[in-house]
Amino acid sequence: MEQEKQTAKSVVDQVVDGIISEIIDGRLTPGSKLPTEMELCQQFGAGRNSVREAVKKLQAYGILYIKRADGTFVSENYNQKMLDPMLFSIILQKNSWRDFVELRAAIDIGTLNVILLRQDVAAFLPELYRTFGELSAELHSPSPSVERVLELDSQFHTRIADAAQNPMLATITEYITRLTLPSRLETTRRVMESGEIEHFVDLHRRMLTVIERRQIDQIPQTVQDHYVFWK
Repeated sequence: MEQEKQTAKSVVDQVVDGIISEIIDGRLTPGSKLPTEMELCQQFGAGRNSVREAVKKLQAYGILYIKRADGTFVSENYNQKMLDPMLFSIILQKNSWRDFVELRAAIDIGTLNVILLRQDVAAFLPELYRTFGELSAELHSPSPSVERVLELDSQFHTRIADAAQNPMLATITEYITRLTLPSRLETTRRVMESGEIEHFVDLHRRMLTVIERRQIDQIPQTVQDHYVFWK
């Protein structure tokens, strides 16, 4: 019985992979209608239940959508949940903490490179400086809140990700921000208790300087330095 379940699952995955391959190869284009259920069964040598399960899975991922009485179609636009399976797999792998830090650093380096290639950098700088100012003010207040500092720090990095105007980068950044929340909370608390506030603020200021002055060559080191407390 268990072997039958594994076999059925592998057939579903084969159909999923087959449909995705057709989209990648351009045989199925955004907005195009999928072949009928029977045609998919014949094409992939799969049973009706396996085909239906594969279509449901791709629908859940946002890759396909169903129009009642019209059929099943390939999505025309990017949907945030398309990245969910990949990001969930990262969570479930339970990689070492160093892996997460390196992943976040790689994404930040790439995001800053994308931003500095844009012509409208100045357009989003005021909002970034406003968030930075609120972060600095909270840290220097008589009774700074760890939770508020963490919230503003998250907003700062979210605004940087949004500035790239790439929804996939924004989604990945959001997931990693959520995934690393417990550690960043502890890191923030440690920074505030150790008297390293000025250094913490300066690391954020340096990131703004890199953006404002378009210092592409300074991006890798600035990002690596930014995570000096996050160990």
